Amino acid sequence: MKAVRFHEFGGLEKLRFEEAPEPHISPTEALVRVRACALNHLDIWARGGTRSERIPLPHISGSDISGEIAELGNLVSGHSKGEKVLIVPGISCGICDYCSNGWDSLCDSYKIVGYETQGGYAEFVAVPGANVLPIPDKFSFEQAAAVPLVFLTAWHMLVTRAHLTPGETVLVWAVGSGVGSAAVQVAKLLGAKVIATVGSDVKKEKAQKLGADFVLNHHTQDIPSEVKRLTNGRKVNVVFDHIGEATWEKSMKSMAPAGRLVNCGVTSGGKAEIDIRYVFVKQFSLMGSFMGGRGELLKVLSFFEDGKLKPVLDSIFPLMEAAKAQERMEKKPTQGLSWPGTVEPQPPPEQALGLSSIVSLSHTRKPSSRSIDHSQASYTGAHTRRRTTILPLQNNSLRPVKVRSSEELTELITVKCNAARVLETEKG
Repeated sequence: MKAVRFHEFGGLEKLRFEEAPEPHISPTEALVRVRACALNHLDIWARGGTRSERIPLPHISGSDISGEIAELGNLVSGHSKGEKVLIVPGISCGICDYCSNGWDSLCDSYKIVGYETQGGYAEFVAVPGANVLPIPDKFSFEQAAAVPLVFLTAWHMLVTRAHLTPGETVLVWAVGSGVGSAAVQVAKLLGAKVIATVGSDVKKEKAQKLGADFVLNHHTQDIPSEVKRLTNGRKVNVVFDHIGEATWEKSMKSMAPAGRLVNCGVTSGGKAEIDIRYVFVKQFSLMGSFMGGRGELLKVLSFFEDGKLKPVLDSIFPLMEAAKAQERMEKKPTQGLSWPGTVEPQPPPEQALGLSSIVSLSHTRKPSSRSIDHSQASYTGAHTRRRTTILPLQNNSLRPVKVRSSEELTELITVKCNAARVLETEKG
């Protein structure tokens, strides 16, 4: 088959458009004829040798893949040859505690397709059968390839990690990127108000079309000051960051008390200084986020079927010009660059591969079962030691309940309601 590979780490010149062996599948895998593959920063980091010990050489990059099933292992069910599919970009064991609870990306065996395995810069790719999902009917291959990594990442950051709720305000950095453009749409879907930043004024209109309520230029405007002005001094509840070092201090200054900063990447660098006193006095939450689970992607796709979320494409390149596509992404943030995975010099539109945005390698940790969900708890005073148990009722109203023992509380939770959040005190 034709593929773009690198045999050693380095610059763009290491990418070769060449013949490569067609993958052989196991009984639990599917062979997919690639029609579109999205580019993102993970491909550049792989070529440069970031975490090189995890990257097989010679290497085929490409994590966001769409195409048609060419062959199925005899243990794969629920799919058929010729079916239009996209690929879930994360591979996990599916049976450990993390996988069972939807935290696939914390699985010890977790791998990213096209990074720790061979990917979609090729005519064919082999993936586990569990990683194959049908494409919504209204999607082209290019549109389907622009969805998985960026929207899965944005969903995991805003929904699973930050718990963004209706009426809150979120600051989204660099919405010209794939993950940034996805974050704006997800935040609006959740009923939040969005303050977006762009690197040039020509991108403001695109950000507004995505749904941003306010758009700022992070190169020419003082973001913390503008955020304070736009929110009448309240600042934002959540900061969506995938830049890292260059935006860290500004993000901290833009957060309201009890604000949450969630980060998935460090495209500007991974080291930043922080005054810890500012964190505990303002009661900030600083969260890492890495990829997301298969279940989350299924949820995301349902909103595409309803037309509530839309993929964003910027450009299309032929497979043989993958180096040019990566060069374009290195020089400027992209919104869904794409290129084709066929051998024809001018492939028809239905045989193209897609490129999109920024993928992050920051770390996250499974929440403790003892963590407090502040959205469902209330208490008197930030420094008081009173104990109140808050139980949500079926109509989402709240009422305090007095209990005499932990056994009584356990029985109450089990029998009377679906969930409870307890503010613990030094009395236990």
